[in-house]
Amino acid sequence: MIVEGRNVITRAARWSAVHPWWAIALWVAFVVGALVVGGMTGTRQATNSDLAIGESGRAAQIARSGGLQDRAVENLLVTAWNGGRIDLPRARSAASDAARDLATVKGVKSVGEQVASPDGSAVLVPVTLDGDPETAAGRVQPLLDSVERTHADHSDVRMELVGAGTIRAGLNDMLSKDLGKATVLSLPVTLLVMVFVFGAIVAASVPVILGLSSVLAGLGLWGVTSQAIPDPGPVTQFIVLMGMAIGVDYSLFYLKRQREERALGADSTDAIEIAAATSGHSVLVSGVVVMVSMGALYLAGHLAFESMATGAVIVVAIAIISSLTVLPAMLSRFGKYLDAPRVPLVWRLTRQGGGVKPRLWSTMLRPSLRHPVVALVASVAALLLLALPALGLKLKATGIDDLPQSIPAMQANERLTKSFPSQSDTHTVAVRVPASRTDDLRVAVALLIQRAERDDLFVHDPAPAVISSEDGTVTTVAIGTRFSSGSEEARASLNRLRKELAPQTLGAVPGAEFAVGGSDVAFDVDYRANVMDKMPWVTGVALALTFLVMMLAFRSVVLALITVVLNLLSAAASFGALALIFQHTWAEDLLHFQSTGKVVAWLPLMLFVILLGLSMDYHVFVVSRIREAARGGLSLRDAVEQGIIRTAGVVTSAAVVMVCVFALLASLNFIEMKQLGVGMACAVLLDATVIRIVVLPAVITLLGWKTWWPSRLARQGTRFAPRIPAMVAAASAATKARTTLP
Repeated sequence: MIVEGRNVITRAARWSAVHPWWAIALWVAFVVGALVVGGMTGTRQATNSDLAIGESGRAAQIARSGGLQDRAVENLLVTAWNGGRIDLPRARSAASDAARDLATVKGVKSVGEQVASPDGSAVLVPVTLDGDPETAAGRVQPLLDSVERTHADHSDVRMELVGAGTIRAGLNDMLSKDLGKATVLSLPVTLLVMVFVFGAIVAASVPVILGLSSVLAGLGLWGVTSQAIPDPGPVTQFIVLMGMAIGVDYSLFYLKRQREERALGADSTDAIEIAAATSGHSVLVSGVVVMVSMGALYLAGHLAFESMATGAVIVVAIAIISSLTVLPAMLSRFGKYLDAPRVPLVWRLTRQGGGVKPRLWSTMLRPSLRHPVVALVASVAALLLLALPALGLKLKATGIDDLPQSIPAMQANERLTKSFPSQSDTHTVAVRVPASRTDDLRVAVALLIQRAERDDLFVHDPAPAVISSEDGTVTTVAIGTRFSSGSEEARASLNRLRKELAPQTLGAVPGAEFAVGGSDVAFDVDYRANVMDKMPWVTGVALALTFLVMMLAFRSVVLALITVVLNLLSAAASFGALALIFQHTWAEDLLHFQSTGKVVAWLPLMLFVILLGLSMDYHVFVVSRIREAARGGLSLRDAVEQGIIRTAGVVTSAAVVMVCVFALLASLNFIEMKQLGVGMACAVLLDATVIRIVVLPAVITLLGWKTWWPSRLARQGTRFAPRIPAMVAAASAATKARTTLP
């Protein structure tokens, strides 16, 4: 009986293997309990106030302090089906009937007067909603239903509702359907990959079941956590995709090692314990790296990053626990059924060769092992060449112009702006003064408007709109710009207000507090500035924590440094791929999108920390097998070859799962999800192929035993007398006999 060298991981695995039903029952109770508690609390959604940032956020806060926040306004738009001039009497009649019905809908505060467009192509009726404008998306359905009922009696014209609420509701509906489809497809895709890995249905199902149960528990706990950190939108879907990728990979590593030890002659419990001491250790190290790297996002200073980090930490922690506790129980209780039912052809392919070295992987590794300098220089040069476009990476916060035109409300919005092109964007200047300075404020506001009306950057008709609080201490001034929110001229108009006009006028009032926001361009500028300001801190802390965890796990400063450098290299290459694909038009037809010429502002930061964590899955697994082979007495070159060859199948399978899951995101319509999917798929693909097959073995081969400095393995090299856990030592002779090179 194996008793020496146990730690918490192996003791937990052995207890679960000896008491499988207890372990399984406790896990089921945990998952069900998390779902029940999460269902009771629900998921708290973030509001615009929660997501406010920078000066635009301060402007909104000043306006709210005076009760001047904008009310939600939807627009009833009546146009001709052919897009030309409309029969005005018919359009007015239809608009009157619709307006009368809308006025009776609960939640409607007022219905405005009809307005005909200057070109005679449309009639517009503004509809003001009661209540918080930030929740308008959840309250527009009764209005849409009312318009649809009225439209049935006026089918000779097009009648639709368009506004911030309907656009947000349409986007939410599209995202829900698209992400739901991606989530559903990820299950059969993952199961199919697992079938090709194991050649048997039961063995293939185990990682999928554990990954799915981890996701369910994660969703339940996120519901509770969201009461403190609200969900800005995509966190639940992120938990699903991240949980499936991580959960399946961890179970896959563990299960493959257990089957390997069983094939060497170990009994069921000992094989589980050996798998816990080796693959279980790799799972723990990898999971900790994922959590600390995602945790660095808390330094980003924005709710969107904090919520994504929290969701990732929750589901990764659960995936680690499931792999180290309930998985050993399942292997112990159902281990004899793992190879049934077999998929005939696939089973033979997975069993072929036994201990024979796979020629494909050996051939791919040969250049790195025989000519490491040439292989390293060539591969790094190729990655740097791919990274070059990242130097021209342009960032942009997602605005209304970036939303998919497949959303009906976006099509209506295009018709609205075409018929009523009064202004492209509107800046809102918000100012608050002491009660004794209200007269000075009125003079300063008048001077601000006067100067804005003389500036060609701003719209002069209609004139800037001024609204003041009841006590006169808070005032907002809406000043339109003549340019679209994505243009340089629009940014110039914002800077003119922020740097010159507002300080020169409102700043002259003693005690005045003012800020300029309100527009898409203001949010874009503030969001990008925050990302660029926090990126060095987030990436630096993430890399430092990764370095620390790797150093403690492997007792090697050099290996930890190699890990950091390789992650930087693969991240830079993936950023270059993003810039190459999405800032140009050549991939539009291939990926079905319309290029904005920029990349979503939050993506590089999020992509970096996710990649830093996910790449640890197979990096830790591969390095652990290389070290294990070296400690077993092989030369370092042979240890590198054995470590990579013995892990090639499982690591490739793990990478395929991740690439497939993230590639599903690339099929979605929303540009944010598409860019995230493409970026993650490219990053994982590069990391699992070029980095693992060429760069990593070449670097270790060049450094030799110094790779492990300052551990004993580095000091004593091949003369190192291994003192490893007795369970690994017991399997060492059989493993060496099976894996020693001819």
